[in-house]
Amino acid sequence: MIIAEMMLALMNKLGIIIILAFIISKVGIFRKLIMKKQITIVDKVLLAVVFGLIGIMGTYSSVPIYGAWANTRIVGVMVGSLLGGPFVGLVAGVIAGGHRYLIDIGGFTALACGIATIVEGLIGGYGSYYIKNKQGKWRYALFIGIFAEIIQMLIILIIARPFYAAFNLVRIILLPMVLVNSMGIAIFIGLIENIYAEQEKIAAGQAEKALKIANMTLPYFRRGLNREVAEKVVDIIYEFVDIAAISITDHKEILAHRGIGEDHHKSGEIIQTEATREVIERGQYRIISRQKDIQCSHRDCRLKSAIVVPLKERDKVVGTLKIYKKDENSITTVDLELGLGLAQLFSTQIELSKVEEQKKFLIESELKTLQAQINPHFLFNAINTIVSFMQFDSIKAKNLLISLSELFRKSLKCSHDTVGIQNELEHIEAYLEIEKARFGDKLLVKYQLDDDIQCQLPPLILQPLVENAIIHGILPKKKGGCVEIRSSREAEDILLEVIDNGVGMGTGQIEKLLKEDPTNNSVGLMNVNKRLVNLYGEEYGLKISSQLDQGTRVCIKIPKSA
Repeated sequence: MIIAEMMLALMNKLGIIIILAFIISKVGIFRKLIMKKQITIVDKVLLAVVFGLIGIMGTYSSVPIYGAWANTRIVGVMVGSLLGGPFVGLVAGVIAGGHRYLIDIGGFTALACGIATIVEGLIGGYGSYYIKNKQGKWRYALFIGIFAEIIQMLIILIIARPFYAAFNLVRIILLPMVLVNSMGIAIFIGLIENIYAEQEKIAAGQAEKALKIANMTLPYFRRGLNREVAEKVVDIIYEFVDIAAISITDHKEILAHRGIGEDHHKSGEIIQTEATREVIERGQYRIISRQKDIQCSHRDCRLKSAIVVPLKERDKVVGTLKIYKKDENSITTVDLELGLGLAQLFSTQIELSKVEEQKKFLIESELKTLQAQINPHFLFNAINTIVSFMQFDSIKAKNLLISLSELFRKSLKCSHDTVGIQNELEHIEAYLEIEKARFGDKLLVKYQLDDDIQCQLPPLILQPLVENAIIHGILPKKKGGCVEIRSSREAEDILLEVIDNGVGMGTGQIEKLLKEDPTNNSVGLMNVNKRLVNLYGEEYGLKISSQLDQGTRVCIKIPKSA
């Protein structure tokens, strides 16, 4: 009967602690404290003090029994130690256990209970390492609490005197205190876990929101950071996020502003706030908690707090993202995480836009190089060939002149990223007409093309291969030879081949062809290879096979989806 009554009394006392735990769990400062992933020594001291005080409350809500006191003191100490580790457990135990011993409200068990409180704090502290990455921590906390309370009973038996009084006390309080206090620890840890779960849910929602925003803004940021892009981006953010206003600036002026203050925070205006200039200068985010720190010159501006986050291209700050709220001190951890996440995503997008721009310039530069590579000697030889034909075959000379003009027209006017395969073949035919007229029977050209192949490919991609086959493969051979141009399908690609039966080359020479070397004479092949790799990836580079006195085969693969 005594045990049942004591358990009921302790349950009532525990209820007060649980209500306190629930209230504390809703306090913003406490939530921030326990949600920190990296806890500093100051944070640990704060946790120890808070949970040490909760332990003292447990002491004052004691149930008198046989000249001693049954209580819930250990609940606060154990919870603190399970959250903060051995240091928190030790300090909280010293606070609550020292108080228990010094005020001496429990007669002969004061010293034993004081020591037991410190020991249990250490047990919980080291137990925190075990449950750190566990799911359902409250279950493990329940058993750790049972173990710690049993240890407390043993300490009372060892230290408290007279022994028979200690034994009678333990016999009565063992079951109630072990069950009630371990349940209290489990419930308290369960409430803390709920905070983590809520935070993870919020974080997941914010991450999903940030990714949606990033996905929607990517097509705009591909064009870089400017007013037009910024206006589209702030519209998207304002629609998805519950904020008072959103702004994007470059390093000098406001590019776009959406929400409260649109009438006076206008694009094109010079950056007003010192906080924004500081963020641009230092490259670190800044939280503005008071209206006066926003430094808006408009008297009735309703924006009262903000977070300013830098936008970076590599390590250079190119602008800022500013999230505003209409109440002071209202920037939450969620707002901060969202701002930092969006700024990181936007910075990556801005950097990618530069990469794409540079890639485009590179492709254009390589194309210009190929266009400029139309050898002046080829032009002079072609003109001489046409002149010679004019003396005995004016019609042939006229057709060659048309081919030459067509060749230069297609070469010099080619400014698109890709052209149809038919366009590229017409360009080669114009080139070959002149070469066949120059070399006569020494040069034979064959085509083996699939009729229904349609694909887009980079311009001037085949002509350098054909030219290389003629100049370095066929012409050095006394009897001349044949160049064959083929097209066929593979599983996911279109295969284009230029094959000659010329002088061929050894393995060592093949390896040098595609290397960037000032002594390399095959600049055309090298440029073609670089363009293919830049556009489609390493696996789409040129494939060259050759044997001395047998000829050379050069293969190009173009993705069907290109």
